[in-house]
Amino acid sequence: MIKALIIDDEPKARTVLKYYIESYVEEITEVRQAESVDQALEILRNYNPGIVFLDVEMPKRNGFDFLRALINPSFEVIFTTAYNQYAVQAIRFSALDYLLKPVDPDELRYAMDRYLKIQKVDAKSNLILYDNLVHNIGKSEIKDFRLAVPSKDGVLFLTLEQIIRMQGDGNYTFIHTTHKKPIVTSKTLKYFDEMLEDFGFIRTHKSHLVNPKHISQLSHDHGYIVVSDGTEVEISRRKKLEVIKLLNIR
Repeated sequence: MIKALIIDDEPKARTVLKYYIESYVEEITEVRQAESVDQALEILRNYNPGIVFLDVEMPKRNGFDFLRALINPSFEVIFTTAYNQYAVQAIRFSALDYLLKPVDPDELRYAMDRYLKIQKVDAKSNLILYDNLVHNIGKSEIKDFRLAVPSKDGVLFLTLEQIIRMQGDGNYTFIHTTHKKPIVTSKTLKYFDEMLEDFGFIRTHKSHLVNPKHISQLSHDHGYIVVSDGTEVEISRRKKLEVIKLLNIR
């Protein structure tokens, strides 16, 4: 039995999301609604949801103001937002979940399935991720965001400049940085590739993703590149022309 709270200033959006929850998410047995951050905080005095669907853009106090007002929250947050590249990237960089408006019922179901898999995560970890999201939103440019990387040692935070390269190995990724031993995370290389493609990161091979700022050399036969830690990173035949083109643009 899971309780939910919808926070959104648009009545229609709240109504539609509530209908989809009741129709597609049988695990949620009670849904309450708030039209503002202030109303939501008041409801939380006597209501303990397991999950909060939080609209990002609201008048007066927005979704990020809600996060700033939380003290040791015990619930999971799924953000809802009309497409806003800045907000979406800030959420993704913080390893948090979101739904784009208008909400698709299948995406809602997928988000709920992800929630059910991770709901036993330490609440302190969630708070760290929310703090990172607030940090990212405070930056003037996306390139200055911190990337949250879940690992066996807890959540680690990296700037893009610190990342030299990433190497995929099945469902795991080894992240090589400028100042630490490789970080191992259960996020796939595809996950990072999709997130970092707008920042020039180059997929040289199905198993390799490279930060172009750390490329120091391209081999004469264009079969590999050398990065700043001295590693030779393979370029696959299929990727060769694409990599050369990207390096020329750089």
